[in-house]
Amino acid sequence: MPIETIYRNSQCEWIDVEAPSEEDLKFLHERYEINNLLLEDTLDPNHLPKYEEDRDIKFFLLRESTELERKNLNTISDISTKIGIFLFGKTIITIHRMRTKSISETKKQTTEIENATPVKIALKIALLIMKSFDDESVNLLETMDNIENEIFLKNTNHTNQIKRLYKLKRKSGLNSRVLTISTDAIDKFKLLGLMDSEVVDLKDKHKDVVADFDHLNLQITNLISMFLALSDQKANQVMKVLAIYSVYFLPITFIAGVYGMNFDNMPELHHKYGYYAALGAMALVVICTFIYARRKQW
Repeated sequence: MPIETIYRNSQCEWIDVEAPSEEDLKFLHERYEINNLLLEDTLDPNHLPKYEEDRDIKFFLLRESTELERKNLNTISDISTKIGIFLFGKTIITIHRMRTKSISETKKQTTEIENATPVKIALKIALLIMKSFDDESVNLLETMDNIENEIFLKNTNHTNQIKRLYKLKRKSGLNSRVLTISTDAIDKFKLLGLMDSEVVDLKDKHKDVVADFDHLNLQITNLISMFLALSDQKANQVMKVLAIYSVYFLPITFIAGVYGMNFDNMPELHHKYGYYAALGAMALVVICTFIYARRKQW
């Protein structure tokens, strides 16, 4: 997508670059004298959030939560996309690899606001970025509730559930990491000359989202522990049933083994009712074992 001027008035010029090419970055370097190292940071898909200053240029690199469903959850780029914000003079330049809600929503709102400034546009983008993580925490919490209902109220595939829980924990952990690292960059908005109430709103939203994901991580960990305990309990029930059956059959197996030996000096073998007597003894042993188990409440 080419370099696009989103908004322009006497106090502000907003330039947006989506999926920048090498030529786009070269143009920005030559036209606005932006440090090449800062521009290269906008190309690294796994770059962490940060804040830097170079002469009169203030550079924010933030990450926004994405709705894309990734098979692998190994890096922060699997759950978020970065947005670079350059502020200098009356100009704001935003650079991002893909279309994002924060930029799209800010575009719509900026055209309706008179006398928008670069700092206020940057603040609005940052607030919407934090809102994206707020929405993600709600979605993950709903997913966790569904898994919890399936585990405790429905007879579902436990192997599939543990995979879903692991994926949920990985996604929540990566979001927490992004938000924790973003703390310093969020704090630097106080250097932009904004009103205290505006900066506090941004910091409060950031703290709220961090707290939400901390709570979510704790809930997921507890759910995994309960799930494993429930699985162990079911396994113990199965072992208990097998143990009870073995208690019943062990003595009668012993009797059958004794009478299976090839010895001639066994009077019962030549007795007319010897076979029935052996079966009766086995039945008596099973009945006595059953009565004993019931009295012990096994």
